[in-house]
Amino acid sequence: MPAITIVDLIRHGEPVGGRKYRGCLDDPLSEKGWQQMWGAVGDFSGWQHIVTSPLMRCAGFADALGNRLGVGVLRDARLKEGDVGEWEGKLQSEICANEPLRLFEFKRDPVSRAPPGAEPATEVHARVGEAWREMLERHRGKHVLVVTHAGVIRMMLSHALGLPVGNVYRINVGNAGLSRVQIEHHGDEFLATLMFHGGRL
Repeated sequence: MPAITIVDLIRHGEPVGGRKYRGCLDDPLSEKGWQQMWGAVGDFSGWQHIVTSPLMRCAGFADALGNRLGVGVLRDARLKEGDVGEWEGKLQSEICANEPLRLFEFKRDPVSRAPPGAEPATEVHARVGEAWREMLERHRGKHVLVVTHAGVIRMMLSHALGLPVGNVYRINVGNAGLSRVQIEHHGDEFLATLMFHGGRL
C-alpha cells in the first residue's frame, strides 16, 4: 500500500495595518485576522504536526492552535515571505502611482519584473522547495498543517504541481485561505494532487 501524506497550507489572516505589501515586516494578526484564522480551521483536529513561518502573523496563530490541539509547532525560517525590497510596507496605490501597470507586469513576470531590492523569485522558489521536500520526508504518511504566506504557498504549489516559477502569481491566495495537497508515495516516487484551494474546514 502506498503511503499517503496530506499537507494543508493556510495563509495568515489580516495583519495589523490592513492590506499592503509586507514581505518580511513582522506585523501581528489583527483582531479580524484572528477571527479569520479560527473561522477557517473550525473544530478540525486531525493535524499531527504544525509547521510555521517564524513571522508573528503566522507563528502566533500556529502556537495558539498547537496549544489547543496538543500538537507540536516547528518554526522554519525558509517559510518566511520573500523580501519585497522597496515595496515593503507600501500600498498597491503607492506602487502604481507613477507606473499604473507595475503590479500587473510583476504578476505576469515575477522573475524579471521583481521589485527593486527584492529577494529574487528563483531564490524564494529554491528555499521553499528545500523546505517542502524535507517536510515530505520527515512527515511521510502524516497529516501536516503549514501556516505561512501567500508567496510561500504559491511556491509550494509550484513544487507540488510542477508549475513554472514564472506562473505562480496566476494563483490567488486570500487571507486565511486553506488548500489541501495529497501526496501518494511509492518508494522514492510520489504524486501530489491538489484536493481543494482557498477553502475552510
